Amino acid sequence: MLIIPAIDLKDGQCVRLKQGRMDDTTIFSSDPVSVAKQWVDAGCQRLHLVDLNGAFAGEPVNGDVVRAIAAAYPNLPIQIGGGIRDLETIEHYIKAGVSYVIIGTKAVKEPAFVAEACRAFPGSVIVGLDAKDGLVATDGWAEVSTLKAMDLAKQFEADGVSSIVYTDIARDGMMQGVNVEATLEMARASSIPVIASGGITNMEDIKALYAVSKQGIMGAITGRAIYEGTLDVAEAQAYCQG
Repeated sequence: MLIIPAIDLKDGQCVRLKQGRMDDTTIFSSDPVSVAKQWVDAGCQRLHLVDLNGAFAGEPVNGDVVRAIAAAYPNLPIQIGGGIRDLETIEHYIKAGVSYVIIGTKAVKEPAFVAEACRAFPGSVIVGLDAKDGLVATDGWAEVSTLKAMDLAKQFEADGVSSIVYTDIARDGMMQGVNVEATLEMARASSIPVIASGGITNMEDIKALYAVSKQGIMGAITGRAIYEGTLDVAEAQAYCQG
């Protein structure tokens, strides 16, 4: 199981939000490339980048920082989400050295776009499903739909999606522990591997996810915990590699 450090980008800085609220921001660094180095040095095997401005704007805003990180670590798989709404943006990121693009809002509002993206960029498309009480949220979590996250996951099975990033919004950035039950439910709902996100706080969360990882959980994204020191990336990755 992969431990995937998150670098959330807002106005060119590395930040963390609580429950996706742009007005509840903690700035951790003004140099995201050095932050990436910290996690690479700790042994991470993939990075999770989020263009927070892009998620709200509906188009990439922090592209220069993303390119800089990809250029600094050309052999490291990087996944990026936030404001990806068209094939041109995906192509732009792939050419910049990003391995995976995460389609969130567009996947919910126009599911056919996911199949189109998978055909154009096979193996490079991740779907991001962010749920509040099991219902999918969109537009930087500003809107909550009536769609059940698990039902939507099943729709993408035949499209060639490489994985699903499943975020429990209620837990995100709150340091309250990961929702193992909901994540496992999502993993069982389809054949697409799931990456857990939201609430991962310490090694107990990692151990709980790892214990059920063979049922379809391929990784865990962690943000605030590794910045505030309640989780050690090197220790967590070593544990998950057995």
